Amino acid sequence: MPLYTRHLPQWKRDEVEEIKRQAQSVSLVGLVDMHGIPAAQLQKIRRDLHRSAELKMTRNTLIEHAFQELGGPLADVSTHVTGQSALIFTNTNPFKLYKMLEGTKTKMAAKPGEIAPEDIVIPKGPTSFKPGPIVGELQQAGIPAAIEAGKVKIRDTKVVVKKGEAISKKLADVLTKLEIKPMDVGLVLQVAFYEGSLFTPDMLAIDEKVYLDRITLAAAQAFNLSINAAIPTRMTISPLIGRAVQQGRSLAIEACIFDTGVMDAIIMKAYRESLALRGITEQKK
Repeated sequence: MPLYTRHLPQWKRDEVEEIKRQAQSVSLVGLVDMHGIPAAQLQKIRRDLHRSAELKMTRNTLIEHAFQELGGPLADVSTHVTGQSALIFTNTNPFKLYKMLEGTKTKMAAKPGEIAPEDIVIPKGPTSFKPGPIVGELQQAGIPAAIEAGKVKIRDTKVVVKKGEAISKKLADVLTKLEIKPMDVGLVLQVAFYEGSLFTPDMLAIDEKVYLDRITLAAAQAFNLSINAAIPTRMTISPLIGRAVQQGRSLAIEACIFDTGVMDAIIMKAYRESLALRGITEQKK
């Protein structure tokens, strides 16, 4: 037993051993942040993840102890333990896990002091509010408001807080009244350890449509290159043979090479040329 865990009470040592056991029994170990998730939503998330992943909530210090004892690359995971961390154990790959966790997020109202995850924009237009104190509240929060046709109207689209800035109490109250929910609440992946490597969210947050479009474009360009360069492959052999047959037929017709496969085309060509020649002759008369 490492020196730094000998002083731990028995229940803590048991917890460390359990974390180690679970980490060694799956292909992926992840750290997630549970900050701000309501209890009801957390229970639903656990139920939704039940068949594909196991969520384990424990103390950050015990997570650090367990990963330090496991050593190797896993020891680096402990450096990502911050805030209200929890462990997630699964046999899926980190990209699928990231997408799965993103699916747990729901929009919620902002609380005073929270950091805006993106620019919060108030669009211009009428609201459902009748004239009253709400006009002053909107204006105090930096939102241009006025009364028109017996309703409170926001005169111009306004960015009330930029990404990364704190949301004030006045603004949080106004956003709630406007039913604008800017906060993404759900499990946030901090880091994932998979097949000897660490994966952070910025490595996993890929736009699948963009990648699919790029792969589709690359495949089309490779196909065209193979056709134009006459490189036979399983995908291009049929079009190449078809093109060669068409080119051979065109050459035989132009060169008047008599063959049963092109005789009808040669006769039609001669007929068209005779009609054209007769037309020229008649014009000269």
